[in-house]
Amino acid sequence: MRFLLMSARRLGLPRRAVSQILLTQLAIAGGVVLLATGLFLAPLGAQLDDQAMRRALAIAQSAAADPSLAADLLGSEASADTPVQAAAERIRRATGAEYVVVVDLDGIRRSHPSPGLIGRHVSTDPADALAGREVMEIDEGTLGRSARGKVPLVAADGEIVGAVSVGIAYDSVHDRLLGAIPGLLAYAGGALAAGALAAYLLSRRIQRQTRDLAFSDIAGLLAEREAMLHSIREGVIALDREGRVRLVNDEAARLLGLTPDPDGSSGLLAGRPLEDVLGAGRTADVLSGRVTGRDLLTVQGPRVLVANRMPTEDGGAVATLRDRTELEHLGRELDSTRGLIDALRAQDHEHANRLHTLLGLLELGLYEEAGEFVTEVVGVHRSTAEQVTEKVHDPLLAALLVGKATVAAERGVPLRLARTTLLPDRVVDPGGLVTILGNLLDNALDAAAGSAAPLVEVELRAEGRAAVLRVRDSGPGVPAARREEIFTEGWSTKQPKAHRERGLGLALVRRLAERQGGSARAGEAADGGAEFSVVLPEALR
Repeated sequence: MRFLLMSARRLGLPRRAVSQILLTQLAIAGGVVLLATGLFLAPLGAQLDDQAMRRALAIAQSAAADPSLAADLLGSEASADTPVQAAAERIRRATGAEYVVVVDLDGIRRSHPSPGLIGRHVSTDPADALAGREVMEIDEGTLGRSARGKVPLVAADGEIVGAVSVGIAYDSVHDRLLGAIPGLLAYAGGALAAGALAAYLLSRRIQRQTRDLAFSDIAGLLAEREAMLHSIREGVIALDREGRVRLVNDEAARLLGLTPDPDGSSGLLAGRPLEDVLGAGRTADVLSGRVTGRDLLTVQGPRVLVANRMPTEDGGAVATLRDRTELEHLGRELDSTRGLIDALRAQDHEHANRLHTLLGLLELGLYEEAGEFVTEVVGVHRSTAEQVTEKVHDPLLAALLVGKATVAAERGVPLRLARTTLLPDRVVDPGGLVTILGNLLDNALDAAAGSAAPLVEVELRAEGRAAVLRVRDSGPGVPAARREEIFTEGWSTKQPKAHRERGLGLALVRRLAERQGGSARAGEAADGGAEFSVVLPEALR
C-alpha cells in the first residue's frame, strides 16, 4: 500500500488522500481480478486435458470390449473394406472422436479415418498397449496434436491380439478452454465493478473523515498536534466512548501523577479504562463526565486541579486540566492574612475601648480602679496565651490557636481547649497540622457563630507517635447521610469567596491526613453539633 502511494506521488497523480486511495484500491482490485482469472484458467486447461484423455480412453475401452472386433481382426487382412474398418468408423462417428485406430501385434493399422494409411505402421509406439497397459497421453500424430487413449485388444481366449487407439482433437479441447474465457471474464468484470463501487464508497467515507486533506497535510497536522500537546503547559487527556484513555500529554501525566512511557509518550496508558489509570474518586468522575459543569475543582494527590470536559463527535471526550495548587495556596495565605487582619482589628478595637476606659478612670481620679483594670486586662491575655502554650508545645500550633481565639472572641464564639489536650513539641510536619487545624477551626467558627450557645472546643493529644486532633462546635451538625460527602472536593454550604471557590477545605484535610497514613472523619458531638476527628499515626518524632 505504501509503495503504491509513493509510486502514485512519483507519477504525478492527485495529491488528495481520497483520490490516491481510490486509484490504489482500483489498481489492487484489478490486479486481484487478473490474478484470480489466471489462477482459474491454469487449472482449467489441465482439467480439460485430463477430461479429454479420459474420454479418449473410455471410448477405446468400449471399442476393445466388443468381442467381435478381436475376431474380425484375426479373420481379416489389412484393407479398407474389412469389418474392422467399418466398426472403427462407426464408433468414431458415434463418439465424435478424431480417429479410432485398431492395430495388430506388429503395429500395423487395421483401421484409420484415412483409408490410405491402413496397412502402414502407426506413427506412435503401441508397445505399452500391446503389453497390456492402458495409456493416456497428449501427443503429436499423423492427424496432428490430440488427446489419446490406448488399450489392449484381447481375444476371447484372453490373448492380446492388438490394440485400440482413440484420439480426440486437441483443438476441440482448446476451443472449450477459449469458450470458457468470456464467461469467466464476465464474472471477473462483475467482481471488478463491485470492487470499484466498494472502493468509491470507501473513498467517499475517508474523504469525509479526512476533510479532503492530502496525506502530507495529515502527516503535518499529526506532527503539529504532537508538538503542541507535549509543549503546552496545560494537561490534556482524551477518552473514547467507552471511557478508555486515548491520549495523555506530558503535563496531564505530571498533574495526575502518572508515569509515561520511557519515550515520553502515553502508549502504555492508551486503551486502559480511566478508573484503572486514576482509581475511583472525584477526578475520575469529573473526567468521565459523571460530574458535569465548568471549571470543576478536584484534588489529585497534592494538587488542586481545575478540569473542563468537551465531548467529541465520536462519543468520546477531551478534558483539560489546569494546576490551581499555587493559586489555592495563595488564596489560603490570603485567608490567613485576612484572619490575622481581623484579629489585629479586633485587638485594636478592644485596645481602643480599654484605653478609653483607662483614660476615663484616670480623669475621674479613680487611680486604684485604673490599676486594677490594667492588671485584669493583662492577666486575661496572659492567661489565654499561657493556657495554650502550657498544653500545646509546638510554637506554630500555639500561635494559630492564640490568633484563632482572638478572632473567635471578636465573633462572640468562645474557643477553649479540651481538658485532655496535651501535645509535645515533637511534630514532624507542623505546617501540615496547621493547615488541618486551621481549616477545621474556620469551619467550626462559621458553624457555631449562629447557634444559641456558641462554643468551639479543640482537643490535641499524643498517643505514642500518633497525633489525635478533634474539633467540636455547637452548630447544626452534619447529617449522618452526608458525613462522607462533605469531604468531596467542591462540596460546601457557604457562598464562594471572590478570589476562589469553596469546597476544598475538608477535602484537603482528608487528603493531608491520608498522605500521612491517617484518617479524617465527621461525627456528632456529645452535646450536639459536629465533631471532626483526625488521626495521624506518624505525626510525632
